[in-house]
Amino acid sequence: MKILSIGAAIAAVTFGAVGVASAGGTPATAVKPAAMAVLGEHSMPGKVTKVDHHSGMVDVDSFGMHLVVHFPPRSISGLQVGDPIVLHLGYSKAR
Repeated sequence: MKILSIGAAIAAVTFGAVGVASAGGTPATAVKPAAMAVLGEHSMPGKVTKVDHHSGMVDVDSFGMHLVVHFPPRSISGLQVGDPIVLHLGYSKAR
């Protein structure tokens, strides 16, 4: 079984920016978390239920919740529906 670990903080460091899905399902403005204090960090295991390799949008089921997250498209090129992953989450207060 392949386990893939993807994280917003890791993607931000690697690629410079990460977007978060807004209520409408489209990426919100990307920010550089390194410039702000990251709060509320934790990890969540989940299973990929949908991947859009063009937009970078990934649907994940975790602990019975449906999550929609965004990554730089190149960072998810090998991600497939059904892959178990671990999301590493954190947030920063908007200024």
